[in-house]
Amino acid sequence: MGLLLTVSAWGQVPMDRIPAEHLADVQRVLRKSDFTFQIATQPVRVRLTTMDKLFDRPRLAAAMWRQCQFVPSLYASELPGHHLTVDDAKGLHGTLYLVHRQPGLRIYYIEGRVERGRMGNPMTVGAKMVVAYRYWESDKGFQSHLSTWTALDSALLAVLTKPFRRYVRRRQEEFIAYINRNIAQGGEFAQINPHEFKEPLQREGDVIAIRQFAEAFGN
Repeated sequence: MGLLLTVSAWGQVPMDRIPAEHLADVQRVLRKSDFTFQIATQPVRVRLTTMDKLFDRPRLAAAMWRQCQFVPSLYASELPGHHLTVDDAKGLHGTLYLVHRQPGLRIYYIEGRVERGRMGNPMTVGAKMVVAYRYWESDKGFQSHLSTWTALDSALLAVLTKPFRRYVRRRQEEFIAYINRNIAQGGEFAQINPHEFKEPLQREGDVIAIRQFAEAFGN
């Protein structure tokens, strides 16, 4: 199973293109993942160029996410090198490192933490993830495919969760599938009428998100 998983992962993640500073971390997660799964989205009527505008501006994408009233409310702060932090201000944290990007493919190495009780967890849970996000535009619309590998930070936690592995995996899969669907739906809303977001963003007052909105969709 471990060998098959490794071969599968290496086929989806272009290891020769991962920067040296993240290569060992990515390899470690792929070799020692506790959970792995794949998710595909149904087509939505949005252009690839619109989605790329949002993917390249996570601060704006998070602000528009909040205006769509998706749950949880997410706040993003951009870091040098196309990396970012994501936080819901209630105990869900993540640092996302964009370790490879090419048309239609983004590879992220993620360090995440869920504080005790945030998602019904009896203790704080830390994990590392590798995400391969493929997306394309077909005659049916925008589609995407997400592959994830998750390694829990604590060996003890990995042992304790072993009897509940199917349940934990299913909950994680449901949560990320929900996030992935909302990403596509948010892009569809932006495609229909992006300027519906302009006034709400101005009221919220995030000057970076406002500037990014003008860059993406005009004043």
